[in-house]
Amino acid sequence: MRPSKREANQMRIVTLERGVAKFAEGSCLVKFGETHVLCTASLEDKPPAWLRGQGKGWITAEYAMLPRATTTRNRREVTSGKQSGRSQEIQRLIGRSLRAVVDMAALGERQITIDCDVLQADGGTRTAAITGSWVALHECLKWMRGRSIIRDMPLRDQVAAVSCGMVKGEAVLDLDYIEDSSAETDANFVITGAGNLVEVQASAEGAVFTEVQLTSMLGLARGGIETLIALQKATIA
Repeated sequence: MRPSKREANQMRIVTLERGVAKFAEGSCLVKFGETHVLCTASLEDKPPAWLRGQGKGWITAEYAMLPRATTTRNRREVTSGKQSGRSQEIQRLIGRSLRAVVDMAALGERQITIDCDVLQADGGTRTAAITGSWVALHECLKWMRGRSIIRDMPLRDQVAAVSCGMVKGEAVLDLDYIEDSSAETDANFVITGAGNLVEVQASAEGAVFTEVQLTSMLGLARGGIETLIALQKATIA
């Protein structure tokens, strides 16, 4: 039995609450168990300078953890004068994941910035951020269409993410911090509503893993993604 008393293929309780930020064009508060992330989508009516004149837009992301998102206070990265490599990697992953399911030409010469602020961290902050960011992005695009800024919805599909790992030789789904910190293998899967892979991140932490183990983790991830996709649909309905 896992420390959380869950079955190997059982996710934590996941909730998605949209419209939580009054001034943002789109927002979502996502909770994967005790991991809570606020995702907001902000519209800028021009693309990045390097993309101007090409007739298409851009979606980017920024990620940060609040100082007391963990058991001890972490210094704000802005006060140290630079962003950590981890934050840069995660925000690039969020941006790539969202751009994979958006028609940039239909978005027009505009940029949408997704801000992901981790309020509380208990493992899986990047997967929660991707899942909640899709809802915030949908809300922003719906806001734009309601004001005739865009004619058609640029979203081509949904996208969500979930973690898996090998813990004591067993593949398990949606790791919390206790499992994540002791897992022999840690993996994150970003998958679309149609079941296509956007990105797979897997690394041996304490022991190497086999192709069979990777396949078993992918199987668990697909089950988790189905749950998340259904929850996204219910949230935006």
